[in-house]
This record gives sequence, structure tokens and C-alpha cells, in this order.
Amino acid sequence: MTYRLSSRERLTPHDLHLYQGTTLFDHVARVVCELGCLPRKELYESWEVARRVRRRFRGGRVVDLACGHGLIAHMMLLLDDTSASAIATDVRIPPSATKLAAAFVSEWPRLAGRIDLVSGKISQVALLSTDIVVSAHACGRLTDDVIALAIDAEARVAVLPCCHAEGKSDLGGLKGWVDGALAIDVTRAARLRAHGYQIYTQTIPEEITPKNRLLLGAPSATVSSTTPK
Repeated sequence: MTYRLSSRERLTPHDLHLYQGTTLFDHVARVVCELGCLPRKELYESWEVARRVRRRFRGGRVVDLACGHGLIAHMMLLLDDTSASAIATDVRIPPSATKLAAAFVSEWPRLAGRIDLVSGKISQVALLSTDIVVSAHACGRLTDDVIALAIDAEARVAVLPCCHAEGKSDLGGLKGWVDGALAIDVTRAARLRAHGYQIYTQTIPEEITPKNRLLLGAPSATVSSTTPK
């Protein structure tokens, strides 16, 4: 039977044998499997986003908006310990998110006290220009709200959009050339550029999710030759 990375089935201790390697990903996967509360898709999706963002952006506070379990926030700090802290915010933090946080601290004690899970609207987070704002699959216009908050704070941002709402989002007049979802994402990239951002466009593997376009942006003033490639 094919092991589908896009599966929404929960990882459980029965899956531990699949992650016996020595990589950080395998280590994280074993912790997640032991918890038995996260979908397989969420593990792979979060990892692919976090590692791509860290290749480009280092340091700064991590702000994981529409965070779900806050897995990206935890992974981001593990991948780059120069980020002193992280905030993971969603209107509803699932109860299992606190179990995940406790399990990560137990496995990596250096994370203790550095990641705050906050229940509330994303607009309630006071962003700093030094932050890295990350959001994976913030549905519909929520992705636009994340981008707007990052622009207002002149912070670095990375979004993996989903649930494109053609009737509510700006298509940039491109619907006649490309499909609506792509038009929306291209317009989002253009918006960042119009506000003085250097943008980077990537994809995560399609076998994890077909909504796989990753858009990263940094204010041009913060981009230097030392930015990780």
C-alpha cells in the first residue's frame, strides 16, 4: 500500500518504524507519532515550509499565524536556535497543541519558555520589523490578512496559501490568462513587490498538497548578500 504524504490520518506509535533515521525530521516525526494527534499531512507540510523559510530567513522572533497546532513555530526554532522566541496564534488552539508543546520541550529542553500558544485573532499580535511571519494554509482571504499585517510591520513573511476565494480576492486582472488561484497568488506577490519587498517563489512537493505555492518576502532594505540561499 502506498504511503501517502497527503493523508489526513493521524500518525500513531504504529508509524514509528518509518522514522528510525538520525535526521532532525525523523526525530520530530517520532515525537509526533508518540502523541498520536497530528495528521501525517500536517507533519510533512509544516516541515517543508519551515525548512524552506529557514534557508532564506534566519534569526528574529517567529510568528506563526493561523497556526493550528503550532508545529511550524516549534520546527523553526529547532532549525535555527538564533530565534529567541516564537508566538503561535489561532482563533482556536486545539487542546492537543499543548500536548505537542510539552512533548517538544521534554525532547528539546532548550525550547522551554520560548514558544507561546495564544488563542485569539491574528490582528491582536503586535508584530515587529525583525519578526518572521509564517502562515501555512490560512484559508482564503486570511492569507491576505497575514500579508497585510507583515507589510504594516515591515516584517519578513512566508505564506502557503489555500482555499482561494475568487469572488473575494484580488485577481489582478489576470483571470483571462491563468486560473483564478494562480492569479490570486501572483497578485499577492506583486503586492509585496509594490511595497518594496524582495520576493522568493517556491513550491513544496505536490504529493503533500496540491496547494503547494510558497511565497516568501523580505523588505528590500533587510536583504543582503549574506542572506542564506
